[in-house]
Amino acid sequence: MFDLKDKVVLVTGANSGIGKAAALGLAKAGATVVVSDLPGSDSDETMKEVREHAPDSIFIGIDVADEDSVAKGIADIVEKFGRLDVGVNNAGIGGGHKPLHETSAEEWNKVVNVNLTGQFYCVKHELLQFLKQGGGTIVNVASLGGLLTIPGEGSYIASKHGSLGLTKTIAAEYGNKGIRANAVCPYYIATPMTANADEATLKAWKADTPMERLGSPEECASAVVFFASDASGYCNGDTLVLDGGKHIR
Repeated sequence: MFDLKDKVVLVTGANSGIGKAAALGLAKAGATVVVSDLPGSDSDETMKEVREHAPDSIFIGIDVADEDSVAKGIADIVEKFGRLDVGVNNAGIGGGHKPLHETSAEEWNKVVNVNLTGQFYCVKHELLQFLKQGGGTIVNVASLGGLLTIPGEGSYIASKHGSLGLTKTIAAEYGNKGIRANAVCPYYIATPMTANADEATLKAWKADTPMERLGSPEECASAVVFFASDASGYCNGDTLVLDGGKHIR
């Protein structure tokens, strides 16, 4: 049911954190994984671990904020493997950590151009290929911030709300064409993005959930594998929240 044998899966932002764990989880499930991150970035560690389970996996550098880079990356995948079955659109960055009235257009655009516009570019070119081949699956990595809000994180929160709207739009427009789209919404996860938090902040994050801990990248990866596989075959436009129970408080 969770078997991804013979599936070609793209994972953006795959050199660390949730993306790396997702790439490894997908490889363990049998997929051939296209590990992607910024061109020129160090992917050696991720590729070594992924190829232990999926030896045909490759790295392709993609800057998701550049549509030409996205288009070329997906074209290269199709040229190499003949198809693309799943797009895991994970690449993202944090916000500017200031109130909206103090946020510059440059700071706003930096976040939105990666987290939302970049995800749109990936979705657009994945859809173009899926329509040619008769189907495919999209998994967008959003955030609990796409459902709630965090004061002082306006650009990030807006981008993640947009990611969920994008996911639902794909599901509504393309569900009758053999294309599914779903989203994963993690809260605070133990990744490089949260690693620099001070002790007081970490303590507050943990206290904010009934489970009193951060989530792990591997727990997020399990959700990605579920949505990428036929186990979620009747899920479309859905959101899987990974927050240790934060949303019930």
